[in-house]
Amino acid sequence: MKMNLILNTDSYKLSHFLQYPRNTQYIFSYIESRGGLFDDVLFFGLQKALMDLNEHFPTLDDLEEARAIAAAHGEPFNEAGWKALIALGYFPLAIKAVPEGSILPTRTILLGIVNTLPEFFWLPGHLEPLLLRGIWYPTTVSTLSYHIKQTIGRFMQATCDTQDGLPFKLHDFGARGASSEESAGIGGMAHLVNFMGTDTLSALRYARRYYAADMAGYSIPASEHSTITAWGRANEAGAYRHLLRQFPTGLVACVSDSYDIYNAVDSIWGDELRMDISERDGTVVIRPDSGDPVKVIPVLLKRLGKRFGYRLNSKGYKVLNNKVRIIQGDGVNLDSIERILRKLMAKRWSTDNIAFGMGGALLQGVDRDTQRFAMKASAVCVDGEWRAVYKDPITDSGKKSKRGVLDLINGHTVQVSIEQFLNQPSDLRLVYKDGEILIRDDFDSIRARAAASYPL
Repeated sequence: MKMNLILNTDSYKLSHFLQYPRNTQYIFSYIESRGGLFDDVLFFGLQKALMDLNEHFPTLDDLEEARAIAAAHGEPFNEAGWKALIALGYFPLAIKAVPEGSILPTRTILLGIVNTLPEFFWLPGHLEPLLLRGIWYPTTVSTLSYHIKQTIGRFMQATCDTQDGLPFKLHDFGARGASSEESAGIGGMAHLVNFMGTDTLSALRYARRYYAADMAGYSIPASEHSTITAWGRANEAGAYRHLLRQFPTGLVACVSDSYDIYNAVDSIWGDELRMDISERDGTVVIRPDSGDPVKVIPVLLKRLGKRFGYRLNSKGYKVLNNKVRIIQGDGVNLDSIERILRKLMAKRWSTDNIAFGMGGALLQGVDRDTQRFAMKASAVCVDGEWRAVYKDPITDSGKKSKRGVLDLINGHTVQVSIEQFLNQPSDLRLVYKDGEILIRDDFDSIRARAAASYPL
């Protein structure tokens, strides 16, 4: 269904053009994270939102559809305003924002927006759902992914000789758990700002389409339960042997708990197929898919170590023979990763031995309140006079909004004049002006910007 940008908003927005003070000319708004699960955010997703904005510039057909729906829906309709915008042929807006990939403390202004022609004072507010949704979701996913990267990185720093494998330690398994193909594409793309592993093909298409990424992520051949159970329980070893023959080199992952994970490790992988694995040119990644991973994984590592051997690295932690590894893809989230790695560290197993696959908790386990995102008007110009506006609910001080025309200078949110906002250099870049996207980042530059803030 074609997007009708006039209707890509909240119902009550249709009435707002009638509610502002008479002779309102300009409205300045900003976006921020007001706090939440994390004390900082990794900003991502604006470029896609701006490209979508331009690609869905409204038409007269859109106007007719919107007018009919508004009338039946019980809302007034700004027909004259939309006709004037369509005749103008572009969105009269100025948007400044921090560079994508930047990591900033919460309550820092991330974006400022103002209309550039006075008759379209109502436009920034009308676009709030599109812009806020285009930012809060990918930014929250990329922030979650970033903090998981920090967690894994700390354990690698403590238990591994190098952190070379870190970009592949968290694999996106979330496509089937996302609310839509679009969510999978956007969220999966946001995860890839921090990591290189994904099974969400939509994320690759989105990163290519919106950020010029030729190939943003990678995967390996892997089994699922149906490709194992189709052989029957009595021929479980035959299923595994077939997998090895189909993929004789490189990495291959095999779910191994369709029946008895311990028997699979001890009797099949570790005995019947041990020589096949040892002589194979590559690594078999065994995937347990049930049970409490904090309890199961140390047992599996001990059994794999007994059958395939291990070495001690320079920090005194055990590293399995390179022919075998484990990936945990069930029950994985920020908390469980920490608990699993802490347990392995206590058992003197290096983080080198394990990678993680994260599904619904990565792409679907967040909402706007995870980081308390909001877009608020903070200044209006009425009859040529700018004045600061704000909200300050007595019942919730956390919702107090900022006031004035705002900019970000040396990491600090400050009040400025509208002329300064539009013209002075600052931490915010002028990314959009009167229908033109002025700055386009490629995916590699965003990744590099985020990596530069990585603390380890």
